[in-house]
Amino acid sequence: MTGDHYFSAEPGTDARPREVEFTAVGREYTLTSAGGVFSAARLDPGTAVLLRKADLPSPAVAGPLLDLGCGFGPITCVLADSAPAATVWAVDVNERARALTTANAERVGAADRVRVVAPDDVPTGLAFAQIWSNPPIRIGKDGLHELLLRWLPRLAPDGVAWLVVARHLGGDSLHRWLVDQGWQVRRHASQKGFRVLRVTR
Repeated sequence: MTGDHYFSAEPGTDARPREVEFTAVGREYTLTSAGGVFSAARLDPGTAVLLRKADLPSPAVAGPLLDLGCGFGPITCVLADSAPAATVWAVDVNERARALTTANAERVGAADRVRVVAPDDVPTGLAFAQIWSNPPIRIGKDGLHELLLRWLPRLAPDGVAWLVVARHLGGDSLHRWLVDQGWQVRRHASQKGFRVLRVTR
């Protein structure tokens, strides 16, 4: 794909910062977003379904946790609130998204427990207790498969990954592909046309 997309490393779109409000786990969030990042004007409906339907980590979970494709950081901030003993790694290729997530983590009082980095800056050998992602389907099937083949193996042996994918964008075919790759996959929930997949070894 060509042009400026939310998965561009350095988006050229004007930032035009804006506030995004949503509620998760009984807390009201107001985060800063901007043009050139994923779902810049609102909490993405898929992300909303993921946060509502997946099993968020308990306060006892020590992590580390991974938000893969963090955007402006809504999943990161909710994970940091849900698991205050854990370190949350927020990963995105988009430089603007990383800056926003850093600012939003500070805004919700979680800056000391969030590490915001580019994909290549995650320490080699770091295994994650949980991986959370509303993956970038629009990078194409090959790109999506490459992304998941890179990161799912970073799950700890007893770890769990939570993915949300729209049914009309291939949620069910992705489920089958993951099974073919040897993963244990369960459709945990379906809502508003989205599949929430629970993935384990």
